[in-house]
Amino acid sequence: PGQLLVMYYTYLVFMEKPGLRSGLSPGLTPSDLPTCLLCVCLTGSVYCEEVNPDMTTVPALPRETAYLYARFNKIKKIGTKDFADMLTLKRIDLTGNLISEIEDGAFSKLSLLEELSLAENRLVKLPMLPAKLTTFNANFNMLKTKGVKANAFKKLTKLSNLYLSDNQLEAVPHIPESVRTLHLQNNNITEVSVDTFCRSNDTYYLRPRLTEIRLDGNPVLLSKNPDTFTCLNVLPVGRYR
Repeated sequence: PGQLLVMYYTYLVFMEKPGLRSGLSPGLTPSDLPTCLLCVCLTGSVYCEEVNPDMTTVPALPRETAYLYARFNKIKKIGTKDFADMLTLKRIDLTGNLISEIEDGAFSKLSLLEELSLAENRLVKLPMLPAKLTTFNANFNMLKTKGVKANAFKKLTKLSNLYLSDNQLEAVPHIPESVRTLHLQNNNITEVSVDTFCRSNDTYYLRPRLTEIRLDGNPVLLSKNPDTFTCLNVLPVGRYR
């Protein structure tokens, strides 16, 4: 609390400077200001939500940052240098930006990253994802199947929650064995087969971990192939007739 009060006081003093109370002085951009004047910085956490003036790039972060919340800004691109030195990050939330491009390798050095949200952006393809992710959210983007590599999630052996709803996917991607919650509602998925979730060559195969599947809002008729879900403990939510 004491640290927060000091930063808030510093912010108020800074904003009293001419030209800053109603916005930045001419020629200044958010990148010219210290991150902890634009955002709230607590030990290990940085909150940059709805920053005014507009934040269009990932801000420079304190070295010890583990949790970044940069929601509802106007960040457009994630480059390989944005998180290159931030090896302590465990959670990144970039919900509600304008991100249309993420360079491959942008998250590759984040060996501790467990939760990543890219929801409500403008992505048409996914980058390479770090191996230790437990939760990945890319709801409300513009992803098509061609923008999601066949092995995009294959190596994510700790992934528990996968959210890909409200995109334009035509098929269900490969789902790791570890996934418990899968949201694919409101896409353009037209077909599921025995091999989508189960294994056609192994009638004894079971997937007890996968306990929530949403396929509602897709054109696929889930009752078309009766053997499609025999390995599951629950039926997906969706259209059966």
